[in-house]
Amino acid sequence: MVCPFCGYDDSKVIDSRPYEGKIRRRRECIKCGKRFTTFESIEIPELLVNKKDNTFERFNRAKLIQSMSIAVKKRPVSLSDINRIVDSIENYCMTNMLSQITTSQIGDMVLSYLKELDKVAYVRFASVYKDFSDVESFLDIISELRGSDDTDSSSH
Repeated sequence: MVCPFCGYDDSKVIDSRPYEGKIRRRRECIKCGKRFTTFESIEIPELLVNKKDNTFERFNRAKLIQSMSIAVKKRPVSLSDINRIVDSIENYCMTNMLSQITTSQIGDMVLSYLKELDKVAYVRFASVYKDFSDVESFLDIISELRGSDDTDSSSH
């Protein structure tokens, strides 16, 4: 860290502590001995979503929450449940250092969480995400759910 007083490029850290989501560091210049404060924060890389038409847009947390809210309307799923799912998706992207993700990947992740949380919300979200165009599509996904329920109950 460059000293703001003499311009020397080395300093020692005297004290570090958390401060409003950042790290506050008191430093002392090795050359002139003057003290100064720096703040360190995590730089979160921008996450781009590759849409079906091959355009890109910034990941929009609010947009994902809104689409999930429609699927869970009048279901026993709370806003905190939705936020937890979106947090998990964002954490997955950060942990895996992704700078891009496809709408398909996001949709598949949402479906896997909703499948565990609420089957009706799962079907609702799937109908929009997978662009159901006929009754047969609904019947297919419902029979798939019934099949997984039978498997789940037989393992208990």
